[in-house]
Amino acid sequence: MTSPLVIFDLDGTLIDTAPDLIDSLNDTISTVGLAPVTFDDLTHLVGQGARMMIKRAFDLRKVTLDDVQAEALFAHFIKHYHAHMPGKSRPFDGVVACLERLSAAGMTLAVCTNKAEELAVPLLEKLGLSGHFAATTGGDTFAVRKPDAGHILGTIERAGGDPKQSLMVGDSINDILAAKNAGIPSIAVDFGYSDVPVASLSPSRVISHFNEFTVDMAKELLASSKVSS
Repeated sequence: MTSPLVIFDLDGTLIDTAPDLIDSLNDTISTVGLAPVTFDDLTHLVGQGARMMIKRAFDLRKVTLDDVQAEALFAHFIKHYHAHMPGKSRPFDGVVACLERLSAAGMTLAVCTNKAEELAVPLLEKLGLSGHFAATTGGDTFAVRKPDAGHILGTIERAGGDPKQSLMVGDSINDILAAKNAGIPSIAVDFGYSDVPVASLSPSRVISHFNEFTVDMAKELLASSKVSS
């Protein structure tokens, strides 16, 4: 019998990466004289990987970004972020205990993030979290990424799961939409990087701390998914 699968987003869900994302982005855009961004800008920038983050920073400053410059800046961002990893990034409160109790209850865990795989995997390793996950997929793992259902469905396949016994945990519209598109239930954390109140995205549940994410909650959501499938 296939184990229940809980899939987590990374930035703003499992790990508070904001300080390092901002540092690397500002170091990158400073090379072309762009004014630095702040945490207040972050929710408008993150969610689609480093390339989109750079593009949105240019859009924010109303500066045109051509393709050649974009690739050079992307390479700079990757190099800076990788060199300073894990930096100030830390798991959110309650994450490790939550992962441990879900695993102890016989659930398989996975990560599905729009962050590039070459950044997501070592970040989890350096923070000592990688051993919790049966699969980690990034924004460049497949031909599609969240909110496309294919990103979640591909993650489920890699983790050896079943869509009828899977649920998604995230902090943004990309996560909740991807879950809806894949036909699985979702839990939204309200402490992440969403630019709108997560409740307005109509997830199956909203939590404000990982202590609230119990085994019973997971089982309830998985059972409702099974009934509706």
